[in-house]
Amino acid sequence: MSQGLSHVIPDDWHHWSKARPTVLQALAGGLTNRAFLIESAHQPMVLRINSSISNQLNLDRAAERQALQAATTSCSCAPLIYCDPAHHYLVTRFIQGTPWDKNVAQSLETVADLLYRIHNSPAIEAPLDIVGKIASYRKFIDKRAGFYSLLDELQERLLPVIDTAYQLGDGDYLCHNDLTSGNLIWAPSGRLYAIDWEYAAMGDKFYDLAVLVEEHGLDQGEQNTLLGYYLGRTVTPEDNQRLHIWRLIYSHLYILWYAVQWSNQETRPQEQGNHIAKKAQQLLGNLSRLKLK
Repeated sequence: MSQGLSHVIPDDWHHWSKARPTVLQALAGGLTNRAFLIESAHQPMVLRINSSISNQLNLDRAAERQALQAATTSCSCAPLIYCDPAHHYLVTRFIQGTPWDKNVAQSLETVADLLYRIHNSPAIEAPLDIVGKIASYRKFIDKRAGFYSLLDELQERLLPVIDTAYQLGDGDYLCHNDLTSGNLIWAPSGRLYAIDWEYAAMGDKFYDLAVLVEEHGLDQGEQNTLLGYYLGRTVTPEDNQRLHIWRLIYSHLYILWYAVQWSNQETRPQEQGNHIAKKAQQLLGNLSRLKLK
């Protein structure tokens, strides 16, 4: 037990454990939460305590609870044990495993299967509003930032692209929306799970695919292989264009997310601001080359 961390156990632990849990260690957290590996009755669990910046990052904790309940039915996540009614913390089972790696044999087929399970999970009452999310992020970005004018130009260029993305869609599905390396866990059984469902919502399933392609640097061949496994058919040019459009939209949200983070720091490193500006300029270049049909 980590004695110095015993204070992180919530006072109402008796709602989800027969005995007071012990803290084994702190886990890698992030801007949005702190996480701890805990144990109760020899059962490892993860305690995640939400940070105060949740509102700035437009996180819907009630939707996250619904998503975890839905994904638990499709064996797509670490099963939910308890969610604090005030959404200050939650507890899930701990899944031992390794991060997903695109270079491992059958990795693309395995992640396509996970996406299929997620997207066929029960629906939740939380639509992904891209335009609303952009507006929410921008409220918490310092207008004095050197890159702010680039964000204005990006928004103007991107709005018709978002309209096109919705026109190409085929309905709303439960989506994880944050399938980064740290959020994909390969269990020893060979089954792949998604963790950290903070951004989950009902939306276009190609957005999940776009996040995966962008975050894991899939090349065109890997992208086509993934789409083929996921769709269960030959990939068409229309499929690739749809995915490309959602990659552009995700790239914009990625930039805004980091701009919110930069704006809410006590110190604002110049190199981070320069990185945001560089990413915004690159996205503007990609948007200028986009030909919508």
